[in-house]
Amino acid sequence: MLYREAGDFKTSYEDDSQTFPIRFDRLAFYAALVVAFGIVPFVINDYWANAVALPFLIYAIAAIGLNILVGFCGQVSLGTGGFMAVGAYATYKLMTAFPEVNIFFHVLIAGGITAFVGVLFGLPSLRIKGFYLAVATLAAQFFLVWLFNRVPWFYNYSASGQISAPERTVVGVPVTGPHTEAWATYLFCLVFLAGSALIARNLTRGATGRKWMAIRDMDIAAEIIGVNPLRAKLSAFAVSSFFIGIAGALFFSVYLGAVEVGEAFGINKSFLVLFMVIIGGLGRIFGSLAGAAFLVLLPVLLKNTLVGTLGWPTDLAAHLEIMIVGALIIVFLVAEPHGLAQLWRLTKEKLRLWPFPH
Repeated sequence: MLYREAGDFKTSYEDDSQTFPIRFDRLAFYAALVVAFGIVPFVINDYWANAVALPFLIYAIAAIGLNILVGFCGQVSLGTGGFMAVGAYATYKLMTAFPEVNIFFHVLIAGGITAFVGVLFGLPSLRIKGFYLAVATLAAQFFLVWLFNRVPWFYNYSASGQISAPERTVVGVPVTGPHTEAWATYLFCLVFLAGSALIARNLTRGATGRKWMAIRDMDIAAEIIGVNPLRAKLSAFAVSSFFIGIAGALFFSVYLGAVEVGEAFGINKSFLVLFMVIIGGLGRIFGSLAGAAFLVLLPVLLKNTLVGTLGWPTDLAAHLEIMIVGALIIVFLVAEPHGLAQLWRLTKEKLRLWPFPH
């Protein structure tokens, strides 16, 4: 069998603590990068970009951000949709106010603005936790949606109340607006996902991540051993909101192009990203990717199977999708609380030991 540690020796601490200690995992990771960056852009079309690729890439970034806060730091949040709206509206204002600046920097600055807003709404976590913190973040969700609906400055006094992304290019190739190509928007979002996953992985494996997990496991004990709860919790809110703001910026400017805050960033968006984290696996970066892929592919599969093949009504398929997602959340919470990431880890362990008994 190829999937073994036998003969895979480590000669330094850096080799032993790397993200993929098994050579087979490293080769598989590099192969996935080659396929994602070197093959998919040449074969992707508009349907697969809009139905699968772009939603997966954007939701995966949002799920990584929420997983840092909920899975690694243990701070429950139901305000993901509102923070995505902050990123979207910040990008819109930046794109219209500074048209000469590259869209890449607009997205990053929008993430920074969302991080600042996230820290402000994360201040109650210093005094409350659990269900009460969830209610506080839920209040942030409704407040932000109300703010963007009621203050005309945010949508430049448009009569419709919608915001539309003007055309912007990267190295001369349009990535926003009506004249985009599928491969360009895919690569633009893929770069942000790869960077977000790399940053999140390094943060969670380092001293910052250990402080977050100490707060998650027992905040009083963490404070006794020297972890500053103020700095740990607010840093988790900042980093989480940064990634979520980037996801909101991409969701508005690259994927949809035009949004209305109540429809695009309502409470359903917050629950959807939370379900991705739960099904994928709390406290696992891979779980964020797996959960986003699962909940993006599931509606496409059901639509093609039930509506396209069996001829069922569209509304019936939509209701069935909600029932299936709800049932899966219950199953994962009861049978496997660590989600798809844990199932993947157990599968790899069995492969490494097969055919010997466990």
